[in-house]
Amino acid sequence: MAGLLKFSALIDRVSEIVGKFAGYLVLACCLISAGNACIRYAFNYSSNGWLEIQWYLFAFIVLLGASHTLRLNEHVRVDLIYGAVSDRKRLWIDAIGLVIFLIPACLFLAWLSWPFFSLSFMQGEVSSNAGGLIRWPVKFIIVSGFVLLAFQGLSELIKRIAGLTGTLQVDTTYEKPLQ
Repeated sequence: MAGLLKFSALIDRVSEIVGKFAGYLVLACCLISAGNACIRYAFNYSSNGWLEIQWYLFAFIVLLGASHTLRLNEHVRVDLIYGAVSDRKRLWIDAIGLVIFLIPACLFLAWLSWPFFSLSFMQGEVSSNAGGLIRWPVKFIIVSGFVLLAFQGLSELIKRIAGLTGTLQVDTTYEKPLQ
């Protein structure tokens, strides 16, 4: 179990780094958006490339930030039972959800997205808009985001199993206390 926990810690570290990068992309997206709006109103000029980079960055933020959000246990939950059961039952609910839903869905979506990216890359696909950007990077982020999320799901599964065996104390609370 120690080896798996080290692997889990490595995945967590990668998710943290990628998540922090996604956080900086939020700032870049805001600055580009504000700059684009100022230029459009001040100089009556607009560029499709600047508009497209905003939605590219948004895709990067969401898809790269998802694994970090899962790591921090700040993802959206549908709480029908989870809040009313013991910590041990929460570990079981998490483990079953990860094995049956999250990990298979992420791997399946990454697998489905690969040809979408691959064709775009091989064709050198470019936006049909004048001044538009190349399309394959944003399509690659779809694949990467789901792979990262699947790995983070594996890390969370390792931690839940360690919690069930008593090897690791796992925090299953999903609401942060008021400060």
